[in-house]
Amino acid sequence: MGISGNLSTMHVSDLLQFMASGRKTGMLKFDRGKIVKEIYFDKGLIIGSHTNDPKEYLGQLLIHYGKLDEAKLRTALQVQRDSGGRLGEILIATRVLTEAEVAEILRIRTLDIIYDLFIWEDAHFELHDNASPPPYFIRISVEPTKVIMDGAYRTDEWKRFRTLIPSDRSVLELQPGWTTALDISKELRQILFFVEKNMSVAEICYNMHAAPFHVYGQLYELVKEGIAHVTGEVPDAFSPVVDVIDLPDRLAELLAGARVQLKEGDAEAALATIQGILEKQPKNTEARSLLPLAEETLINQLYRDQLLPDSVPKLLIPADTLSQQQLEPQEGFLLSRINDEWDIKSILSICPFREVDCLRMLKNLADRRIIGFES
Repeated sequence: MGISGNLSTMHVSDLLQFMASGRKTGMLKFDRGKIVKEIYFDKGLIIGSHTNDPKEYLGQLLIHYGKLDEAKLRTALQVQRDSGGRLGEILIATRVLTEAEVAEILRIRTLDIIYDLFIWEDAHFELHDNASPPPYFIRISVEPTKVIMDGAYRTDEWKRFRTLIPSDRSVLELQPGWTTALDISKELRQILFFVEKNMSVAEICYNMHAAPFHVYGQLYELVKEGIAHVTGEVPDAFSPVVDVIDLPDRLAELLAGARVQLKEGDAEAALATIQGILEKQPKNTEARSLLPLAEETLINQLYRDQLLPDSVPKLLIPADTLSQQQLEPQEGFLLSRINDEWDIKSILSICPFREVDCLRMLKNLADRRIIGFES
């Protein structure tokens, strides 16, 4: 391994410049909490990326750019589950997309992954010298210098957007007198539709399958032009938090407790404990190493005991009463995909959230008697 450190002391633009000027070959790995991003280089050029953030998966971009709809993505992912292979390769083999189209979307995805790093203020990074990309890799070619300039521009734009739209939880309302006869794009009309449904900014991003920067830019212009205004924020839904106020004194006890909880089969409690530790100490190596094990154990338990992959979620309350429930934006998106036909694995395949987070949300909604399941 080459250099390592934290983005609080060495900015991503400096790292890109270091790779470019030194014509480095290898992989830069960035780690912040649950999210890991990898950027691959060959002689200073960016040749591709990998991420475990579902919002940045290839399928989400294909929907956003109109290459697929959710139903077609679900079908392609079912083929992937049945026969293996990579999504891009499947779409090329079935002639849904050409190789050039897939390569262009992958280039856009890599840029979005890197641009997002520009607003990460605290994350661990590592340079793996001469690390090779995976064998299934579809190579692209991007010059880091332009990425650095565009990333700096986006950072300034984010600050501007936040002056009118404070957070992902913000809710907008259209001003009286706006008209559907406006000569606007199909995409902007979709955004206006979601605003009319009183969705939070986060929900609009999820439903657009788009990078937040793109959606924020559109919403900022709506507010700036007086077409819409921010009315408030959706409230935080209650979620139990492990008491870690005296974390330094209790750390060993909490970690030991999490291991016992895992051993006794209570993965949900173990995960809550580990996440409580990481909220206070994001760099705690022991908690970070336990996190994947706790998540994998919980996923297996939920599939085995309560959330069978082939079971079909169904609403137990009238759809028009959902607005009366205290729901997180992610839960709202998840509920909007329950159509009495798609099973759990189909819904998860088109959601821009991590598998463990989706399953926990489904369990929570079931515990609250908002949804049930039909085998």
